[in-house]
Amino acid sequence: MTDPKPAGEAPRLESDPHQGPPPPPKPPRRNWLARILLLLLLVSVLFNLGFYAMYQEFFASSDGPSEQFESGDQFAEQKIAIVTISGTIMPPFTERILRAIEQADKDDQVKAVLLEVDSPGGLVADSHQIYHRLVELREKKPIAVSMKRMAASGGYYVSMGAGTDGVIFAEPTTWTGSLGVIIPRFDLSGLADKVGIVSDPLKTGEFKDALNPFRNMTKRERDVWDHILDESYQRFINIIADNRKDLDYEQVKKLATGQIYTATDAKANGLIDEIGYQEDAIAHLQKKTGLEKVRVIRYTHPASLADILLSTAEAGQVENRKQALLESTVPRAMYYTSWLGDVPGLQ
Repeated sequence: MTDPKPAGEAPRLESDPHQGPPPPPKPPRRNWLARILLLLLLVSVLFNLGFYAMYQEFFASSDGPSEQFESGDQFAEQKIAIVTISGTIMPPFTERILRAIEQADKDDQVKAVLLEVDSPGGLVADSHQIYHRLVELREKKPIAVSMKRMAASGGYYVSMGAGTDGVIFAEPTTWTGSLGVIIPRFDLSGLADKVGIVSDPLKTGEFKDALNPFRNMTKRERDVWDHILDESYQRFINIIADNRKDLDYEQVKKLATGQIYTATDAKANGLIDEIGYQEDAIAHLQKKTGLEKVRVIRYTHPASLADILLSTAEAGQVENRKQALLESTVPRAMYYTSWLGDVPGLQ
């Protein structure tokens, strides 16, 4: 007889030779906690590096843009500098363009400047700022213009910085012109009536919400904005007349209908001087300055450490949509080749 098992003792199970090894013990929770803390530490380090880089970039005294060799004699002392105006003329690109112009002005080795324009235009104030700095620069150094795909509206406005002595080159496929001013506005009053939206802002003056898209403009409001537009329009016409030696005020006014001109039509109407490419403009400047050997350089603005760490301000920007919507309602006069303007929330 076998001895009875003591009461309360669990029966022993024989090991199954076909059963695999027992599963490994679960890692303690503190290992996962350590990993989470390490990840948070890395994120914190990246953010602190980004903020430190932005701090240095904000408070550091900038020496201006970098120089990149473009063509010519790489070892020549005398230089022709290319200042690029590309895309919509607006902050923060305006400041970069102004710094490039300033750099060309201060550098005694720069004997001439090529303004390379590939822009549909932009803000009125920014376009005029660039033009104003170019007027100061041309008193010291000759300027020529090379128009690329498009140099329209504000892109043409800044080209006037070359002055009456500056030669404007446009490629055969360049679109230019679109001379005029636009303030983008949406009229949603019909939609508001259908869905029952009533706009009733609290304001201190009759014209405070003159561009309210949820109601029709009054005649007095339209008269106010027509006056504002006309002032910018007249300035545009006068600047062209002052800087195009073969065009007077009345001739410019006939051309300033907002129409786009091809390079051929622009040359026939006196808006440009030559149909040619960048190398033609550089050859013109080299001949004008009498330089046998010249180093052509381009001003560039390399990405800062903050841009790299934060995937650039534009790409990494997930801005507050409410703020974007409010900003889109601010009236901004534009020398711009588009009827659309700003789409709310897509800045």
